[in-house]
Amino acid sequence: MESLNRHTDYGQTALDESHLSGDPIAQLADWLVEAEQAGVYEPNAFVLGTIDADGKPTARTVLLKGVSAEGFFFATNYLSRKGQALAVNPAVTMVFGWYSQHRQVVVEGQAHQVPDAESDAYFASRPRDSQIATAASAQSQSIQDRAALEAEFEQTAARFLAGEVPRPEHWGGYRIVPTRIEFWKGRSNRLHDRIVFERASADQPWQVTRLQP
Repeated sequence: MESLNRHTDYGQTALDESHLSGDPIAQLADWLVEAEQAGVYEPNAFVLGTIDADGKPTARTVLLKGVSAEGFFFATNYLSRKGQALAVNPAVTMVFGWYSQHRQVVVEGQAHQVPDAESDAYFASRPRDSQIATAASAQSQSIQDRAALEAEFEQTAARFLAGEVPRPEHWGGYRIVPTRIEFWKGRSNRLHDRIVFERASADQPWQVTRLQP
């Protein structure tokens, strides 16, 4: 087996409490902008962790589609594996890894479906082919082969050839309301900087703590 015992020096650029906003949601939004400016591929991609009805954790990469003072917005099929998990347990984790910048953010919170009007507005903003793919796909369900999937897409495209593609009832947005956000910055000798913001609930103030690496 090839050894993976690599030791990369992450440098001495510090992450100090004074470098961060008192609002960790705004700070994460700033790091997103900086990741995009630095040329990070898909800077809004994050790993979403969920817990299903059997208590099994699962994870997958999804795309963040909005940040507001209330939390973090993404959209998916409610009947998908993650949608079914969220229906029974809204507790989630989010992991953003901007490794070329030696940065990571880990978010813990709860995901809740947004109002239909918000899901409608986001769906209407998507490219038409993405709308058709969403309407055609029974996400996470098995299918015979790629040809069958493409046939479903073509049939769905033909069905909506003359008009708008409506948002499927089984698809929409979630907002993750965070209660813990940890900012990580790689440092030399594995003495990394870790600064965590925590609050008991969305209406409580954030408390800031530095953690050992």
